[in-house]
Amino acid sequence: MTKSKIWLSSPHMGGNEQKYIKEAFDTNWVAPLGPNVTGLEQDLEQYLGNNSFVGALSSGTAALHLGLILLDVKAGDEVICQSMTFSASANPIVYQGATPVFVDSESDTWNMCPNALEEALKDRIAKGKKPKAIVAVHLYGMPFKVDEIRSIADKYEIPILEDSAESLGSTYKGQKCGTFGDISILSFNGNKIITTSGGGAIVTKNLEQKNKAIFLATQARDNAPHYQHSEIGYNYRMSNICAGIGRGQMEVLDNHIEKRRAMHQFYKDVFIQNQGIEVFSEPSSDYYSNHWLSAIIVDAKKNNGKSREDMRLKLETENIESRPLWKPMHLQPVFKDVPYYGGSISEKLFENGLCLPSGSNLSSEDKERIQKTLNDF
Repeated sequence: MTKSKIWLSSPHMGGNEQKYIKEAFDTNWVAPLGPNVTGLEQDLEQYLGNNSFVGALSSGTAALHLGLILLDVKAGDEVICQSMTFSASANPIVYQGATPVFVDSESDTWNMCPNALEEALKDRIAKGKKPKAIVAVHLYGMPFKVDEIRSIADKYEIPILEDSAESLGSTYKGQKCGTFGDISILSFNGNKIITTSGGGAIVTKNLEQKNKAIFLATQARDNAPHYQHSEIGYNYRMSNICAGIGRGQMEVLDNHIEKRRAMHQFYKDVFIQNQGIEVFSEPSSDYYSNHWLSAIIVDAKKNNGKSREDMRLKLETENIESRPLWKPMHLQPVFKDVPYYGGSISEKLFENGLCLPSGSNLSSEDKERIQKTLNDF
């Protein structure tokens, strides 16, 4: 008999989502606008604080694309991007006809290395190609080195597009991720800490930028009684139905964060006696991660010769999903010819790193099965 699947990160409903969806159906707001969209934006603005302005969109990728447009990234430009990330951080750069310039990670947070970033900026500027923006990512919910990255960005007068797709609820020095960029983005994909089925949001510093993003996200329709367009627009707005799911999810966000962090502690306890396994954790008290995904580094030399791939395959035999860390963008075939700066930290993380089941809806039975499989391994 096949054992039930234990997923890496599955959706976790709180219960009130259906109330907001029913209201949408009862009032016939089945469209890419409506009270739930406005309500979700207000919920997120209140949650993030720091005078944030939020526009609800169809995906985090759409938010990144609009963020680049708002930062005036155009064809022929260059944009610095963290190499160790999901491809959605980089793809919108290419949508704009610009070129990504990838930067290595550092070992504390696995995020963009400040030293490699400055090296890249100096070299691109010396070549007459000053980058138009920096895409910095909070990987797996871990905040990047905000002070160092911001200092370098300000020094060279280059804006930060903050990719907070994985880090809603994480903080750096008490401030919420999603509020550190000149423009920031969130994701509510089905595997994220809360979901709208599919969806995302753009976070801006002022109402003018938010309104511009919403204008572009609704096909850039001019204010006219007929359909008139003076700019190219996009079909990027979130639906009122999806936003209703999001409103219900916002009610349980803090609880989901607590449960994800408990899963992180669960793995720390499981591996406490194993010198060959390192659980990815905050480097200091300045960092507070939502631990969207709990991740480990496997040192085969200290782990009886067993690698992270051996562990992944063992879990797979028990129908337990795990996944290698993101393959760095500079190693991806589609980006094989773009510039890269830094060493081999991201490559080593990819080679030895594994993400483990981290959902906020994992049962005690699921945990027992995970722990037994890992102990057997």
